[in-house]
Parts: sequence; C-alpha cells; structure tokens
Amino acid sequence: MLIKGARVVTPGADLGVTTIEIAEGRIVGVRNDAPADAEVLDAAGLIALPGFVDIHSHGRGGADFCDATDEAFAKIGEGKLADGVTGFLATGLTRPEEELAEVCRCVERYKARGVGATCLGVHLEGPFFNASMAGAQNPAYLKDPDAEMVLRLHAISKIAKVSLAPELEGAEDCIRKLTQAGIVVSGGHSAADYDTFERARQAGMTHLTHFCNAMMPVHHLRPTMVTGGLLADDVLAEIITDGVHLSDPMIRLIVKAKGADRVMVITDAMCAAGCPDGLYSLGGLRVKVEKGRATLADVPYDPKAVVSNVAGSVALYPQCFKRYVRASGLPLEEAVKATSYNQCMSLGITDRGEIAPGKVADIVLVDADYNPVKTIVNGRVAWSRP
Repeated sequence: MLIKGARVVTPGADLGVTTIEIAEGRIVGVRNDAPADAEVLDAAGLIALPGFVDIHSHGRGGADFCDATDEAFAKIGEGKLADGVTGFLATGLTRPEEELAEVCRCVERYKARGVGATCLGVHLEGPFFNASMAGAQNPAYLKDPDAEMVLRLHAISKIAKVSLAPELEGAEDCIRKLTQAGIVVSGGHSAADYDTFERARQAGMTHLTHFCNAMMPVHHLRPTMVTGGLLADDVLAEIITDGVHLSDPMIRLIVKAKGADRVMVITDAMCAAGCPDGLYSLGGLRVKVEKGRATLADVPYDPKAVVSNVAGSVALYPQCFKRYVRASGLPLEEAVKATSYNQCMSLGITDRGEIAPGKVADIVLVDADYNPVKTIVNGRVAWSRP
C-alpha cells in the first residue's frame, strides 16, 4: 500500500508532503519514487503521524479493563481506533490479585483475536499506593509493594509497567526486582519527598505516573518527588493534558524543564470516556461525570486538599494531544514525541513510534485540527471516519 499526498510528521522531522510505502505490515520507505503498481490510499490534505500510544488508560465507551470480560476489552480496543490510538497498555486499578489475574487472562485472549488497537502489555496502577494519596483508588485493597505478586501476574501476561509509592515499606527492593525482570516502575499516588524519590530513581524507577497529580506539590524549602521529577533527566513524566488535571502554564513548565524527549501524554481515561454525563463506577467507587470532569460522587471537593476528588479523566486521546500541542508551544515534529516515540522507547519497544523504514506501520491520518480521519494498524486501515 502507498499512502500518498499526506504531510508526514515523525518524531524529530517534518518530512513534508511525500509517500509512505507499506508492505507486510511494515514501512518500507518514505519517498516520492515509490512503485506505481501498489494499492494507493489518497491522503491529500491530511497529516500522517505515528499512531498514538496510550500507556495509561482504564477504559472507554462504558467499559473498563477491570470488568475483565472479553466484551469490555473488545469495546475499548476497537473504540480506541477512532481516537487514533494504535497501541495501549491495559491499565488496572487497586483490586485483589485474583481480579488482576483475570484482567491478565483477558489481555491474552484479546491479543489472540488480533482486532482493535494493539495491546502492548499491562500497566498495574496499584495496589501499592500511599493511603493518604489514594485519590480514586479503592483504599480497601491497598498494600505494600510485593514484587512476587507482580511476577505471578507477569507469568500470565506481560506486565509492562507498575505504578507504586516509593516511600512504602519494601518499595526500593521491589523496584530493583521488577527492573531486573524488565518491568518499568513508575512513581505515583505518593507523598514521597525528594530524598525518597532519589533513592527510588537509583533503584531503577524511570517514570512518574500522572505527574503532579496525587503527589506532594513543589515547595521552595521542602523538595518533593515533583521537584525530583523536574530535575532528573533519566525519569520521564506522564501528564494528563485534558484541561482538568494540569493548567496550561504547568504543562509549559514541565515541557520547559523536561524537554520534548522526556514527556508522555496520557489520558488516564475511565470507562465514561466517550459517554454522556452521569454516574459511573471506578474500581468500586462511585464517580460523577459532569461537563468533562469526573469526580468521586461521595467525596466533597476540598480546595485545600493535596489530592482532590477528581477521579481520572473522561478525555479521548485527540483532545489531550490538541491541548498538549497548544500549551507546549512545540513544533509538531517535537510534540509527537510525547504521543508515541517516548512511550515506546521507555518501554523497550523499538519497532514502533516512528514513521521510518523497518517500523511497524501504525499510523494515524489527521486533519488540520488534529482530528483522526483514518487509523492504520500493522499496515491495514483499521478505522475510517464516517
């Protein structure tokens, strides 16, 4: 297949209007002298970007990964195609081990079916969190870090990433064991100070989960994990750019401090993403969705609280991407690093995240306003805008 006429933008390079040649699911070349005897996809007037990769997303369209059903996975995985998402981590919640094991079994069945966006692994968001920073994580199932539990789940399906609070007992040892097993560790839902962050970083922690949210804020005399995250060049910051979790000036500050190579856009979307306002459930907690904002229905808003009653996001990936481009002020070829390439590189996935020869042909074609028009997965058009 030839994708012709699109402006091709890949991390670090705006290649202008050119042709993408695809064969057997991979990109063969990006050039204007491609063979004329191939199937042609006319993309004139569109922009070709690497398919979005959402490494922190709980659900969509009324379904949650923790529903642990094939129907829920199909609804989420196929729905993500309309968002331009070609790859994702199935993100769990703070739940008992057996429930998380069933999520892992669902992942394996979903992969075997080979439909929808590609599941690149599992992200365990919990249960290893600080109770005072739990936010919308169910406090009934919180526990101290347990590497053996993670490895048991890893034996069922690939655990790509684990979020935990590094100040908890046994956290540093857990980080070392998980890192040795090839599992990315991310700090989150944590009251850690700067020194604790530094010890965790040295133990192998390389991500920070929904950076700034459910963390102690910056203080000029008492440095925190947020301070450490802004300073550390070997730690990547995951940010929710839905307009609810971070202000635009904060997005600009993070990008200025971290650089385009160390920021990742996530949705942290719950099951209500793409759904109307109303009452929903998140990990057994009641959530009210109103005007694009999800809050714990049974927890009143406290403007002085470090952790608010916000309960994840209801944003879809294009919404977060648009806000990131606008707020960061980055040129498009730098902004797209945060939607695919940085995620893949940080997870050790080297064959995705770019539009370049040899890479898997995961591509989203967007219009001038960055709305998805076609989503291509493994070299096939998987979704087209009606």
